[in-house]
Amino acid sequence: MDRIALDDLPQVRGRITPDFPLADVTWLRVGGPAEILFQPADPEDLADFLAGLPDGIPVFPMGVGSNLIVRDGGLRGVVIRLGRGFNGIEVAGDLVHAGAAALDAHVARRAAEAGRDLTFLRTIPGAIGGAVRMNAGCYGRYVADHLVEVEAVTRSGERVLIPAADLNLGYRSSDLPDGAVLTRATFRAEERDPEALAALMEDQLARRDATQPTKDRTAGSTFRNPAGFSSTGRQDDVHDLKAWKVIDEAGLRGATRGGAQMSPKHSNFLVNTGGATAADLEALGEEVREKVFHKSGIRLEWEIKRVGETDPQG
Repeated sequence: MDRIALDDLPQVRGRITPDFPLADVTWLRVGGPAEILFQPADPEDLADFLAGLPDGIPVFPMGVGSNLIVRDGGLRGVVIRLGRGFNGIEVAGDLVHAGAAALDAHVARRAAEAGRDLTFLRTIPGAIGGAVRMNAGCYGRYVADHLVEVEAVTRSGERVLIPAADLNLGYRSSDLPDGAVLTRATFRAEERDPEALAALMEDQLARRDATQPTKDRTAGSTFRNPAGFSSTGRQDDVHDLKAWKVIDEAGLRGATRGGAQMSPKHSNFLVNTGGATAADLEALGEEVREKVFHKSGIRLEWEIKRVGETDPQG
């Protein structure tokens, strides 16, 4: 594909940056540049841009880079990254409206302050757009349990309202239209005492920090649980088909390749210990998948999204 000429791009009120270093904004701090990074000012700016963008130019919506490996050659086309015009949070009765760029933790806290329970979002890394796209969940609760509808802009620039039922939310999956960019989500949340919700979130944070490498450069869980559901957090939780368990059984806790490591603290977390390339991280993940399959017959599926070119852009 020919490189994009800036003159071919629509006029915008937001910011367009060529050759933007995506390693600066992904949690794993790896990867090559975006050919074009577009940061729209608001949903109208986004819609106008997509409507005027030539059809042959691919688009990749990116959140805060929490669940992502950008390969070392970077991303061709346009990467769309939502910012301040998309991070508002409003609570109206039992409904919580959140912009796609609002951090999951911020939404949980704001809802709790208003006496509404979305506490399961508190420990999920990333922003609401990614949480909806992946039907994020923990402690036995998922986005699908609360989502009412989403607002999005299609690849052709049309602003649409999509009911939650039309997204077919499953375990770490959704049926969003190709090229659509989520801009806002509406959740329904039960009423509970704000102090009780605050205490619950503190407990969740303590449990997370005790079991996960929260101080390291990670991208959250690396592989989906073979069981097809998240940890419930309950005492009677079953671990037989958890990703970390089958990785441990294959002897891969702490395994390394270059600067990449499967965390000694939680073996389903892929860590950049310093100086890792995207190739190191992806290759270690693939090695883990092969060895787990050889040991247990279970083929782990990536939960981290891997995108881009393997070779540096010329």
